[in-house]
Amino acid sequence: MITYVIACDSARPWQYGFQDPATPIISGIIHLHNNIIFYLIIIACVVCWLLFRAIFLFNEKKNKSYYKDFTHSTSLEIGWTLAPAVLLLLLAGPSFALLYAMDEAPETKITLKVIGHQWYWSYEYTDACNSEGDSIIFDSYMLSNIEDLVPGNLRLLEVDNQVVLPTDTHIRVCISSADVLHSWAVPALGVKIDACPGRLNMVSIYIDRVGLFYGQCSEICGVNHGFMPIVVHSISPDSYLSWVESELQ
Repeated sequence: MITYVIACDSARPWQYGFQDPATPIISGIIHLHNNIIFYLIIIACVVCWLLFRAIFLFNEKKNKSYYKDFTHSTSLEIGWTLAPAVLLLLLAGPSFALLYAMDEAPETKITLKVIGHQWYWSYEYTDACNSEGDSIIFDSYMLSNIEDLVPGNLRLLEVDNQVVLPTDTHIRVCISSADVLHSWAVPALGVKIDACPGRLNMVSIYIDRVGLFYGQCSEICGVNHGFMPIVVHSISPDSYLSWVESELQ
C-alpha cells in the first residue's frame, strides 16, 4: 500500500455538491448539471410568477370580465408549445455530446480487470507480466480494525491494497462479478458501472491529476454491502512504472 500522504477526494459531511473532478468525463457531467440547473431556475421563476398572478391577481371579485385572447389565443398556444421544445433542444446538444464521450473507447495503454465478490474487490493488471508470466493480482479488503488506521485515514473507506493508476493515460477498466450484482463507483472519476455475473462491462477513464479517490459499491449486494470500499491512487506515469516493476519482482 502507498504510504506517503497526498490530497484525498472523498465525500464530506453534509456535502450536497460534486466532488472535485479528476477526469474529463466528470468535468463534463458537472458542466451539464450546472447548465440544467440554470434553466430550471428560470422555469421555476416563471412558474411561480404565473401562479402568483393566477392566485392573487386574477380574482373573480376584482375582475368581473375575462380575456378571450388569453383563454383562446392561438399565438399563446404556439408559444407555450415551442418554448419547451426549444428548451429541450438546448439541453439535447450537450447531453448527446457527453453521452457519446462516455461511450467512446479510445486506444488504451493499460487494462485493469475488476472482479466483485461478497464483500471485497479483486484486481488484475493484465498488461503487466514478469518473465514467468505472472501478472499483478491482489484482493482489496476494507480496513475494519481501528488499529490498522493511521491519522488522516478515513474510517470505513480505507483498504489494505489500493488501486494504483497513472495520470495522463487512457485506461480501460473491465468489470465483472463472481457472485451477485455489484457496482464499481468512484465519484471523483465519474465512474459508476455495474459488475454483473457472467458479463464483462467496460469503461474508459483518463485521470488528469494526482490524488487519492474514494468510492464504494453502489449496488445492494448483501449484508456487508456498505463495507467494500474502493481506493484509487493516481500517480505520475514514471512513478507508476516504478511501482509495476517493484510489484513484479
